[in-house]
Amino acid sequence: MSIVALMTDFGLHDHYVAAMKGVILQIDPRATLVDVCHEIESHDILHGAFVLRQAFPCFPAGTIFVAVVDPGVGSSRRLLVARYADRLILTPDNGLLTFIHRDVPLQELRLLENRRFFASTLSPTFHGRDILAPVAGHLSRGLALDNLGPVADHIDVLDLPPPRRQPDGSLLGQVLVVDRFGNLITGISDIDLSAANAPRRRHEVSLNNRPIGPLMTTYSDVPPGTPLALIGSTRMLEIAVNQGRACDVLGAGRGAVVRVT
Repeated sequence: MSIVALMTDFGLHDHYVAAMKGVILQIDPRATLVDVCHEIESHDILHGAFVLRQAFPCFPAGTIFVAVVDPGVGSSRRLLVARYADRLILTPDNGLLTFIHRDVPLQELRLLENRRFFASTLSPTFHGRDILAPVAGHLSRGLALDNLGPVADHIDVLDLPPPRRQPDGSLLGQVLVVDRFGNLITGISDIDLSAANAPRRRHEVSLNNRPIGPLMTTYSDVPPGTPLALIGSTRMLEIAVNQGRACDVLGAGRGAVVRVT
């Protein structure tokens, strides 16, 4: 019996999430099922990779993650089981592991190929139900990874430009994710900023050449409706509006250019 944590872009309007849960529980009725998120933007692998990375360290060792954002379902894309920090992730090999693979040492990686642990009939459009869910159920019952398929030799990751130090000493990055509050979360981490010479409070942040101001500590450091920059709970630089939506107020979204001086 294990914790099985589910993350998908299926939403909750249809039967898809419930079908996956039912398959898992048929195989291991004692499994503890946890919903990470089912509101990933449809087919948005980057959003899924980000959410998975943020949730991952909050779960105990032994957790089995099932991550399904799979615009290539039924194609030649591979399905993987990966072990990081004594946690397992079942996922298509399409970039969903990008941030975890960047930040956490890989312990084991295998292809999912042994049909013995799949559903007896496979739909070409619902591998979450017919492959990933039953495999998760068997793993929850104690199945060893070497039963699932051969060792894999690589992982596909998203091609995301890292923050770049400019000749004038500034740091240039971009917005990667817009969360449900409208906060603009960038690819610039607190580690990137700590490498700079200036104390954090002296950093000045701009968005698409629009000055935002120095780094603050929390949203209420500025009056309601005012933009600010801060290191959020993700430990990434974000641009927000106190009690507002930065994406709307500032007219910016994914790919917007962020500069820190």
